[in-house]
Amino acid sequence: LPLVSFLIAVSSQEEFLVEISGTTVTITCPFEDGDIQWVLAGKTQDTKERKFVIKDHDSTPANLTCSLGNNQRQLYLNAKVCATCEELDALTVAGIITADLLITLGVLILVYYFSKGRKGRASAGGDSRPRGQKMQRPPPVPNPDYEPIRKGQREVYAGLGPRGI
Repeated sequence: LPLVSFLIAVSSQEEFLVEISGTTVTITCPFEDGDIQWVLAGKTQDTKERKFVIKDHDSTPANLTCSLGNNQRQLYLNAKVCATCEELDALTVAGIITADLLITLGVLILVYYFSKGRKGRASAGGDSRPRGQKMQRPPPVPNPDYEPIRKGQREVYAGLGPRGI
């Protein structure tokens, strides 16, 4: 899909219609059919039709003006085009997204069923303890900074009480 960004400076009722296909940009003037004069980057164009076609557009911004008599409308065109882009319709995009979701769901189901039987198995290389009797570990050595207060050691903790400020 070509990236398209354009800014339209026209009245709220009438708008330009911009169509992009490959490197061809087609602009439709908001005026009804008549003797329409097109000006592209300060140069008057030969066509007098309502549709103005820019072939082999190189993605550079352009100022366009279409006028019919005294009425004039301006357009700032900043369209990004590419020669090798492919246009996709909405049905194709929806099909690609749906197929991707179905494949992802299928992979999730396969992973779930193949990993279901492995819940109770121990890993082969992760544990080096012998598998014989369960050995009891001694309790961890307490940190001396957090020893309980003993009757003879109150003076060590006496300065930690609440202070009146």
